[in-house]
Amino acid sequence: MGARWPARLWVVRHGESAGNVARDAANRAGLERIDIGERDVDVPLSPLGHEQAQALGRWFRAMDPATRPTTILSSPYVRAMQTSDAVRAEGALLDVSLRADERLREKEFGVLNKLTRAGIARYYPEQAEQRAALGKFYHRPPGGESWCDVILRLRSLLDTISLHHSGPDARVLLVAHQVIVLCLRYLLEDLDEDRILAIDAAADVANCGVTEYRLSATGEERLCLATYNSVAPLVNEGTPVTTKRDSPAPT
Repeated sequence: MGARWPARLWVVRHGESAGNVARDAANRAGLERIDIGERDVDVPLSPLGHEQAQALGRWFRAMDPATRPTTILSSPYVRAMQTSDAVRAEGALLDVSLRADERLREKEFGVLNKLTRAGIARYYPEQAEQRAALGKFYHRPPGGESWCDVILRLRSLLDTISLHHSGPDARVLLVAHQVIVLCLRYLLEDLDEDRILAIDAAADVANCGVTEYRLSATGEERLCLATYNSVAPLVNEGTPVTTKRDSPAPT
């Protein structure tokens, strides 16, 4: 029987985006809507986000070439693809395949997109009530997704990784979004709702924060968490660390 998983799997959140910056500005001003002209899929990195992605790339470049990623799969959202491109260029990974995979896309917020918490309370108070009653793991806003919906598509993604990117010489880098990082932890570590929401509540996933899994040293065919939400690639270069959420409300 062949190997089920790659030897190493990194899951990285994109660098700081222009949307993160606009959301912070809206919240500070007490606004109900976030001033973002683009579709969510088209929101680019901020200047700092580009710096963070480049620092992450240099962190990979400092690795032994035999331990660097052999495949990069990215959310198709502009901010994630820009992060992937910078990591590839700075990380001596230009010969590594980079593919967009829509299953890594951001959680869809539906009618709540581009609204602050104040905006949701004003325009969709019933959604705030439903979320409070159901909890964010199960709440699905109209036109949007719940965490469970995201998990369902990520199950398929993990099947693809197992089928096409497994083996002792395979090392996979995933570049995506905060909720994707958390939902992959839920799946890979066989967590339940309470445990993953406790991890989420403890700290936000940093922009360009690195979560890494490695094959079990005991010979079992399972991936074990090696590090979660590490910002060492940024700190080592003196690049500012940011932990700004993408969601219109805590997701």
